[in-house]
Amino acid sequence: MDTEGTQDARNIRSDQLPRPAHPPEPPPRPAAPPVYAAAAASGGVMPPRGGARTGDGSPSPLMAWLSTPRVPAGPGVWAFGHRPKPKVEPHETAVPQLIAGAVISTLCAWLIWSLLMNDYLGPYWKWPREVMLPDSWKTGNANVVSSFVYMAIVLGVVIVVFARIGRWPELFRRLITPVVDRVWRRLPGWLAPKNPSALPGGHLMARTGATLVVVWLLWQWCTDKTTDSSLLMLQLENLTPVSGQQASFFYYATSYELLDLGALLLLFSRFACLGELRRRYFSSGKRGPQHTGKAAASGARAMEVDQAEWTELRDAGAVTAADRLAQEARSGVMNDVDHARITRAWRSVQAQPSRLPAFVDGVHKHGAAAFAHPSGARDLHTRTARHDLVTSQVRIGTASEDVRNPYDRRGAGIALAPDVLGTSLLAVGPAGSGKTTRLVRPLVEAMCLQALSGRATVVCVGPAGSGSVPDDAFDTVVRAGHREASHGLDLYGGTSDPDEAATVLAEALVGDLVATTSSDGHRAAAVLGQLLGPFRAAHGRFPRIPELRELLDGSPQALRALRTALEGNGDGSALRELDARERQAERPGDPGVLLADRIALLDRPAFAGLFDPSDASRQVSLRALDRPLRIRIDLPERGHADASRILARLVLAQFTECAVTRTDRSLFACLVLDDASHVITQEALRGLQRMRTANAGVALTVRALDDVPESLRGALLGAVGCRMAFAGVTTWDGARFAEMWGKAWVETRDVTDRQIVSEEPFTKVMHSIRRLVTGKNVTAKAVTVRTVERERWSASDLANSVPPGHAVLSVTTVEGEHAPPVLIDLRP
Repeated sequence: MDTEGTQDARNIRSDQLPRPAHPPEPPPRPAAPPVYAAAAASGGVMPPRGGARTGDGSPSPLMAWLSTPRVPAGPGVWAFGHRPKPKVEPHETAVPQLIAGAVISTLCAWLIWSLLMNDYLGPYWKWPREVMLPDSWKTGNANVVSSFVYMAIVLGVVIVVFARIGRWPELFRRLITPVVDRVWRRLPGWLAPKNPSALPGGHLMARTGATLVVVWLLWQWCTDKTTDSSLLMLQLENLTPVSGQQASFFYYATSYELLDLGALLLLFSRFACLGELRRRYFSSGKRGPQHTGKAAASGARAMEVDQAEWTELRDAGAVTAADRLAQEARSGVMNDVDHARITRAWRSVQAQPSRLPAFVDGVHKHGAAAFAHPSGARDLHTRTARHDLVTSQVRIGTASEDVRNPYDRRGAGIALAPDVLGTSLLAVGPAGSGKTTRLVRPLVEAMCLQALSGRATVVCVGPAGSGSVPDDAFDTVVRAGHREASHGLDLYGGTSDPDEAATVLAEALVGDLVATTSSDGHRAAAVLGQLLGPFRAAHGRFPRIPELRELLDGSPQALRALRTALEGNGDGSALRELDARERQAERPGDPGVLLADRIALLDRPAFAGLFDPSDASRQVSLRALDRPLRIRIDLPERGHADASRILARLVLAQFTECAVTRTDRSLFACLVLDDASHVITQEALRGLQRMRTANAGVALTVRALDDVPESLRGALLGAVGCRMAFAGVTTWDGARFAEMWGKAWVETRDVTDRQIVSEEPFTKVMHSIRRLVTGKNVTAKAVTVRTVERERWSASDLANSVPPGHAVLSVTTVEGEHAPPVLIDLRP
């Protein structure tokens, strides 16, 4: 079956996949969940991993993960378990005012009911019963029962009306519900399920039935007059004085028995999961996740996620395959990466139905391990962030409860996904602000998981020793500056076109020079093309670093040998290119001298094996971005700073070129460049702008915008769709962000105090007494409400008001939907 590159052979050329950094193994069955590093950092339950079902009968982690509602609420919002909030902050009444209103409304309800029962309001309120009641029901037991039912209805109306007036539900929600929730969280999971939607249907029905039986037994016990349970079970019947009338006694006894039953049902309803039972089996419409009503009220709708039933497979006739996958999902053999990978494989079957037999055969043979990544890995050994492979999101923080944040974003999780990374991301912050640990690592981790599920390819470039993600998370690790490195880098990006290779290499060598104009950059590419073309025509390959350096230096021996080889081949056009190069080398200001000086930085013993093309199987080519690659390139920091910048520009130039020119763009290609200082050039900005239509994106981090040429700073902020300012940015950098984020209309309230001057004697006396008591003049307040345009985040706020461990982030999707800047807490 064609699995779109997820099962191709391992290799590293443009038409091959790199070998894994660790020895490949057959896809194993996960025996236990791997260790989570800093599990508390995610702020909740970690994503599901392979593991067996727990012994207490609770569902597997995968089933609990799938059953959690996902409510899309805009770009950058963590949809997993999100509870939407209204756009505008509602006005909340103070708790003392709520308590006073509830007490007053309760007293009023009691007063109205007493007046009705004691006939102080006349018999008028009984007229509806007298009109509707048949004459045959006006005598005997029927009259007694009907009168009691009518009084109960009237009492219910009185309670409902005064409960709304006194806002009893809001008081209960703000005072009682938090206490109940805290107690509920402390109870064991078998007694108080934290996620009722994850319970299987049979388990839910059995739990509800057992709880109702307990309620019935307790109710029978409290209504049994042979037991002394009146005070314990709120049996108020024995405490109610009656006048000896049998009808009154029957009324009060029945009322209190019903009150007992209602109290027991209210107390045990959460244990019985009655809300989940009603939502799942008795609510109208399709089965949906929890909080659907809240989501609909706020304009958001929860995603419909298949609960590992694989209904699409069953509808297509693959019933046995669906049963196999469903059984492994419930037993805990399947994890979230397996689910995402098989789902993607099924999407390819839907696009090409002829692949269905091969898909079914793969599921029958391997089950949850079917269509595994070529490395054989089915998960990462360690995760430090929360990932949701259904929405392809990774959570990086939580929106702070700050007044500058939109109300509907406060307290919500903030996440990154391919739909926003496709517009590229720029993060600015000083050293130690958390760019690597709190942004780069979760992002690379997410892209590696996406690659394992056959959805993405990732290239991570950063300083050696940064430790963003462990080596075992990658298929290939290129260690520049290490002679013992097992993998190298293709200097020419796997291309066979001399002009394309010359353009990319010239961008890497001299693209950072501020004084270099566009025409000079083209001259540098022309110089390289005049050498690369003839050399390839003569030898069938591009020159190595030492050979290219000799040619750029104008070595007579190297040029003579190249000319002899071309004359032997009889290639006249290549000879003309070489003659033109020799003539231009004699002119003053020839770019070849500068190119030779730059290429000499790579012609060092530390890089001797990095660009060695003798062993093609060990060279990494970015031409293979149409495969689910996981590549990390470590750049040397000490002693080779200039060479590291050339390599970073080389990878960026090759990535932007290969991502755009690839024919298969089904995989999201992501380049994460940690520390992009002195890497941004004019051509790099043009490449970033082309990423949106190529299903690719670049994430860049810099310590300050001073590391970018001044003429390119504004263009860089405009070229990326996601901008992130960490705590500690300078005022000058903050001014750039503030200008880019623009302004917004806000409502301001100006309060002024005006002294009251009165001419009347009595008023003067009263004002004098008040001034003696308070020590202040009598004033009147005037409130002016205006709508003005203010900066969303000012330069001063960004430089001085962002707490440590926080950042301000704005995102934009490839479709053009954007979200305002939000202050997020990146700390665990």
